[in-house]
Amino acid sequence: MADSQGPLDLPDDHLFGLGNLPYGVFSTADAPDRRRLGVRYGDQVLDVASAVDLHPRTLSAPTLNPLMAAGRTVWSEVRAAVRQVLTDGRAAGHLLPLDQVTLHLPFEVADYVDFYASEHHATNVGRIFRPDGEPLTPNWKHLPIGYHGRAGTVVVSGTPVRRPVGQRKPPTEPAPLFGPSVRLDIEAEVGFVVGAPSALGEPVDQDAFRDHVFGVCLLNDWSARDLQAWEYVPLGPFLGKSFATSVSAWVTPLEALDAARVRPPERSHPLLPYLDDADREPAGLDLRITVSLNGHPVAEPPFSAMYWTAAQQLAHMTVNGASLRTGDLFASGTVSGPGEHQRGCLLELTWSGQNPVQLPDGERAFLQDGDEVTLTAWAPGPDGSRVGLGEVTGRVEAARQDGASGS
Repeated sequence: MADSQGPLDLPDDHLFGLGNLPYGVFSTADAPDRRRLGVRYGDQVLDVASAVDLHPRTLSAPTLNPLMAAGRTVWSEVRAAVRQVLTDGRAAGHLLPLDQVTLHLPFEVADYVDFYASEHHATNVGRIFRPDGEPLTPNWKHLPIGYHGRAGTVVVSGTPVRRPVGQRKPPTEPAPLFGPSVRLDIEAEVGFVVGAPSALGEPVDQDAFRDHVFGVCLLNDWSARDLQAWEYVPLGPFLGKSFATSVSAWVTPLEALDAARVRPPERSHPLLPYLDDADREPAGLDLRITVSLNGHPVAEPPFSAMYWTAAQQLAHMTVNGASLRTGDLFASGTVSGPGEHQRGCLLELTWSGQNPVQLPDGERAFLQDGDEVTLTAWAPGPDGSRVGLGEVTGRVEAARQDGASGS
């Protein structure tokens, strides 16, 4: 049975129905320089400012930032108004086919932080690089480990990713080499987008998570493993991560994921009070992610298996008094589960290249030029429905030839 209330005849199982309504920014061929806020409904895009008679200056902005900065009350008002115009027939004339618009980076990124929140991923990486030692570092189960990334290289889905160049030192070489990365990888992650800012010096408690985080998007944290391995001791990721981070063109509101909230896995260590979530509402999310390489599914990482929640990450990120800004983006870290088919990066899937992934066009230890990676996901919605997250796609382009020599 289809939903007959709206202007579109959507099947009940459509991933972008009334229970979803993610936000994006689009332009059209006849006005390529005019960017507008849109909400995806089915395979069409609602022009929000023209359809909703609320907060005109906020909704007519060319990015989501003013809406995100307006706070939770306005987010709920606008979402309710969008639902209303889509069910009472007023949306007619304000909907555009999805395949006839150009999608843009939906928000201006302020700061970017990447975490390392999957116990399965961290354990696998530890076993790969420290086979004779403890896979997890002593601090891992006491705090969410993260690092500050490069906000200026966050790009929207569909943007080509040029193979980075830099220093790498193969074990057999006496000195580092310079050239294109030969161990280019992906990381399937979930990004959280901050809306309402916070004051400098004021920590944000876990219970305030919904007041500050606007929504969720899929994220691919491209990684040059050979550059990373040579540079990250004793500090952390730098050039091996900073060349590109891809995000979806659609940001799913937190409210759309209420039915997907779950408790995180049992913790094996006691947590300090600011991170303890035993008596708080469940802050994990049941997101089912699929990683596809050249159209072939290679992994299905479960986000519900993540050890640290986004609420704990936000609390830790601000416990020292660091302030939030509208447009801050923080990512979960690679999502991996206990099964071999649930590993969210090629480093794990191939065990550092020892067991290549088999594809119809050949095997892959790491990414080749021309490879296309796509992340998709869905979450349980109300009344047995499913809520889709906007996909993230990126195609690898060859390195710049004039940068390969280091001259």
